[in-house]
Amino acid sequence: MSSRIVIIGGGYLGSELAKSLEQEAEVTLIERAPYFVHAPAMIRAVTDPAILERAFIPYDKLLTRGAFVQGTASAIDAQGVTLEDGSRVEGDYVVVATGSRNSLPFKPVDGDVEALREANARVHAQLVSAKTVAIVGAGAVGIELAGEIAHAMPDKSIILVCNTDRLMPVKPATLGRSLKQKLEAAGVEIIFGAKAENLEHTDEPYAGILDLSSGRELLADLIFPVVGSHANTRLLETLPDIRKSRSGRFATDGRMRPSSLPNVFAAGDVVDNGDAMTIVAITRQVPWLAKTLRALMSGRAIEDIKPYAPWGRAPILLPLGPVIGSSFLVLFTAGNWVTSKIKGADMFLTKYRKNLGAASNARAKS
Repeated sequence: MSSRIVIIGGGYLGSELAKSLEQEAEVTLIERAPYFVHAPAMIRAVTDPAILERAFIPYDKLLTRGAFVQGTASAIDAQGVTLEDGSRVEGDYVVVATGSRNSLPFKPVDGDVEALREANARVHAQLVSAKTVAIVGAGAVGIELAGEIAHAMPDKSIILVCNTDRLMPVKPATLGRSLKQKLEAAGVEIIFGAKAENLEHTDEPYAGILDLSSGRELLADLIFPVVGSHANTRLLETLPDIRKSRSGRFATDGRMRPSSLPNVFAAGDVVDNGDAMTIVAITRQVPWLAKTLRALMSGRAIEDIKPYAPWGRAPILLPLGPVIGSSFLVLFTAGNWVTSKIKGADMFLTKYRKNLGAASNARAKS
């Protein structure tokens, strides 16, 4: 009999891992949302709602042999997974890939895609009528959002609040300088070394006044709080002998196990294993997990499997709209043409719709 693998979370890691293993094991993918939501495209959808439905990709054609279960996992044990409705999915191995959440309108809350669609429409309308837009948080999402608004709506006054002294400080300085130059050329004002001290909301955009730690006061028609991703750790908290890191994510041993259950693995945004919370990190984690699970299914002991080695200086692509942007590609910093060609022009929509077996231009059903 083939081994049973239960994967919880149908995001970038879970969907790809399920697809890669379904020919060799009895794979069940559990996901609470009816659609895969392509997060990078959701940033552009704030200015261009026409691409929203392409970013909602149904799961019905992802797997040909494996099973897709729409539901919410409530507990994990050595024999499998219990869902909120009381049903069980038995498994020899369990992989937790519950991902992370952001402020609206970039990711669904608790898998509610309809609420995300409504939030997109509401925020787009607010953005259209706004004159001054403030973005609090200059990580990847904040930088890309500033670039998207500047490209699509150049009449807006856009202010990006960055709490460090340069953009992308953990990457080579050439990347931050390049992004700064291009954003400022597009009309974006960047305030460095300042924090917002009075955010009224951290879960969705709003209009109001920002008091900055620098003493400056900003009146904005629309404030985007883009202060980072938060790992969806609730399910992992049910496991024995877990350890939460200072980042709020869970630590794992060298072989992606977060607890004392030897057959339960966790990966992606939910764990702190040395990788950043990026899609790029998953491109390294999925092959390691697939290789490890195949080895275990063939009878190898996990102690004989080489531990996971995280990215060192991982690449990152930061389009500022469909045409311009900058990217760090490990060996060098690339500019507009490369960034647009790889990501900016299409935001990987065609790639992920193909990966999930969906037509490239099909719309999600309402």
